[in-house]
Amino acid sequence: MMGAGEPADQAAPLRGIKVIEFTHMVMGPTAGVILGDLGADVIKVEPLKGDNTRRLTGSGAGYFPMYNRNKRSIALDLKNEKGREIALQLIQSADIVLENFRPGTMAKLGLDYDSLKSTHPRLIYCSLKGFLSGPYENRVALDEVTQMMGGLAYMTGLPNRPLRAGSSVIDITGGMFGVIAILSALHERQTTEVGSHITSALFETTAFLVGQHMAQQAVSGEAPPPMSVRQSAWAIYDVFQLDSGERLFVGIVSDSLWYRFCEEFELAEWAADDSLSTNAGRVVAREHLLEAINRLFSPMSLQALSDRLDRAGLPFAPINTPGDLFNDPHLTASGGLLPLHLTDGDRAGQQTTLPRLPVEFGLTKPPLHRDVPQAGAHNHEVLSELGLDAAAVAPLIQDSVISS
Repeated sequence: MMGAGEPADQAAPLRGIKVIEFTHMVMGPTAGVILGDLGADVIKVEPLKGDNTRRLTGSGAGYFPMYNRNKRSIALDLKNEKGREIALQLIQSADIVLENFRPGTMAKLGLDYDSLKSTHPRLIYCSLKGFLSGPYENRVALDEVTQMMGGLAYMTGLPNRPLRAGSSVIDITGGMFGVIAILSALHERQTTEVGSHITSALFETTAFLVGQHMAQQAVSGEAPPPMSVRQSAWAIYDVFQLDSGERLFVGIVSDSLWYRFCEEFELAEWAADDSLSTNAGRVVAREHLLEAINRLFSPMSLQALSDRLDRAGLPFAPINTPGDLFNDPHLTASGGLLPLHLTDGDRAGQQTTLPRLPVEFGLTKPPLHRDVPQAGAHNHEVLSELGLDAAAVAPLIQDSVISS
C-alpha cells in the first residue's frame, strides 16, 4: 500500500527485518507498530481468541487499532507443545523478538532470551517491562502505576491531587526507547554478528521524563510544584478566554517575540517601555500584562486572532480535543492521518483515520503497508513461509493449535 512515487528505501528503511511480537496492551505494540511503520515484517502472535486488548472498552478501546497496523497476525496456542514449536520456528527465522508479559512468563514457555540465544546468536530480543534490573525488577507495573511512583502524576495534577497524564505517555515512550535500543543493536550486529537482550522499562522511562524537574530542584534547591500551579518562566504563557467561549494558548518566550507581538497589535507604548524590554521585567509586570491582553483578545474571533498571531510568527494554539484532529487542516492536507479499518467491537469494519508515525524521510512519510489485522488473519500465509502446506495445517486447526 505504498504511495505512488514513494522510494522503497525511504518509505520502508527496515524492509527485510523480521520481527516476532509477543505483546499486548500498549508498550509492546507501540514498539511493534514503529518497526512495522518503518517497513519491518512484524508478525504478531495472538491467543486463539485474539489479543484481549481487542476487547477493551472505555479509555482502552482505541489501543488495538492505534498500535497494531502494519503487522501480520497469527493466532497460536502457546500452552500447546506444537504451538510452542511453531513459535520457535518463527523466532529462528526472525531478527527481533518483542515481548511485554509479566516477568517469568516467557521463561515458562521456553521462549526467553537465555533459552534462545545458543541456537540463534544473532537474535535481538527486546523485553518491555515495568522496571529494569534492581530491587523492583520482578514487580508488575502499569503506565499509571509508574506515573504515580515516578512523580509524573504529582507534576500533572493539582497540589494534593495527583492526576495521570492524558495519554499512555509512559507506555508509548517506553516502547520508543525500546525501538531506539533495537536499532542500536541492529547497527552493532553488523559488526559483531551477535545479537543482544534489550530491556526498556516503564519506571525508568518515567524517571527520565521527570528528570527536568529533578534537575530544577538540584539547581534551585527547591522542590518544584505541580505544573498546574508552577511559576512560569515567561510572562505571557497562558490560555486566554474569548467572548465566544473559545480558548487560545499564546506563548511569548523571547524578547524578539515580544516586539513582534507589540508591533502586530499596535502596542507602541509597551514596545517603548524599557521596564518591559526583558522577560524578567515582563514577569514582574505579569499580572497587569495578562489583564490587558485578556481585554485585547476577548472580543476577537478565534479565527481572526489566530490569523494575526500566525502573521506575527507567534506560538499559539487553539484548545482542541483529540476528536478535532480528525479534521485538522494540517493533518488532512499533509497526509498525517492513515485510513484504517476497525476490526473489533460494534463498529468493526468501519473506516477511520489515525495518526501516522510522526517522521519524514526527506518529504516521504512512512506508508501504510497493512491494515489492522483480524486475529489469525495471516495464519496460512505465515505457516506456508515455514514450509507447512494445507495438509500440515489442517490438523493444527483441528487440534486447536492455531485458529481456523
